[in-house]
Amino acid sequence: MNLIDFSLMCAFLHVAYQNPLNSWTLQPNVLVLEVNGLRVQQALKCLHRAEGLMNGDDKDIVWKKNGKEEAQRGNSYLVQLEESTGGGRYSCYSKNGSLLNHTLVLIQEDSTEKRKILMKTDTEDYLKCSTRNFEGAFHCSWTWDKTRVGKVALIRAGRGLGAACSMGASGQQWTCSSDQSHISCSVDATGDGISCVDKRHCAFAEEKHQILLTVYVRTEEFLVENYSKHFFLSDIVKPDKVKIKKVNSSMIELAYPGSWSSPYSYFPLTFQVYQSTRGCKKCDNPCGDSTNAEIVMVNSSSTCLFEVKRESKTVCVRAKDALCNSQWSEWTHISTD
Repeated sequence: MNLIDFSLMCAFLHVAYQNPLNSWTLQPNVLVLEVNGLRVQQALKCLHRAEGLMNGDDKDIVWKKNGKEEAQRGNSYLVQLEESTGGGRYSCYSKNGSLLNHTLVLIQEDSTEKRKILMKTDTEDYLKCSTRNFEGAFHCSWTWDKTRVGKVALIRAGRGLGAACSMGASGQQWTCSSDQSHISCSVDATGDGISCVDKRHCAFAEEKHQILLTVYVRTEEFLVENYSKHFFLSDIVKPDKVKIKKVNSSMIELAYPGSWSSPYSYFPLTFQVYQSTRGCKKCDNPCGDSTNAEIVMVNSSSTCLFEVKRESKTVCVRAKDALCNSQWSEWTHISTD
């Protein structure tokens, strides 16, 4: 091959394969490559120093992709990616078969590309978060795309900046610490949610910094995406169902859910009461038509008695934090027949 032919071949390779838009380390031995649909190549290095080899000859290094031996040899390996394919588990071995290093390569498509792993509706975020009280625990869930069911690759959570995160031995639990928070999160057994707790949160103190939560999810095809949400606990608080007890034929008692923060004078709830003249002993949702009915608001800092109209057959009650515009609890109902 003459010099001109060699130069033309090098120019062709340069045009045909470009570097990724960005590359970064998600975790130790986990490399994320951001692509935009073009053909991309990325160099992996087996050893950073030659003394890891028995005879110093890197030509004896063998590479495997997803357990299958590759033709490439040597200390460097060129990963070839086209569109969103090419990710995988890359490992390198010495001549005698000893594992020298390994890298999990994940592909992240350009942010302008359509999301593929999680789904959302027009009225929801990708991550749906709520808390039962102000004690510091919260739960977030999501919906997998039907064609791209995946798993959690990493969780980052913290208040303010500079949270450092570490993964537990099980690979299902993460702990993130900063000056303002110490948040531990674990993946639900169902795989479509996480349960977290901020152990430094004080229920009686004003929240100065929002919680910033980022969940990285990946598919079996080595595609990775990240979804973020930031919030105060007061933004996502949703009480458990209100307790209702029938006192007599004309009176019911409303009580705070046992999981709600106390004292109730400091954490008051507003009750919403809906009375229906339609009996509903066997129906699944007796409070379903409450949006078009007359609703009475009851404010209370303790359990309270509520008078029932004579014509009422079903009473529905729900509650929300009286001091902030947060979510209503699910309806609780009782038959007054």
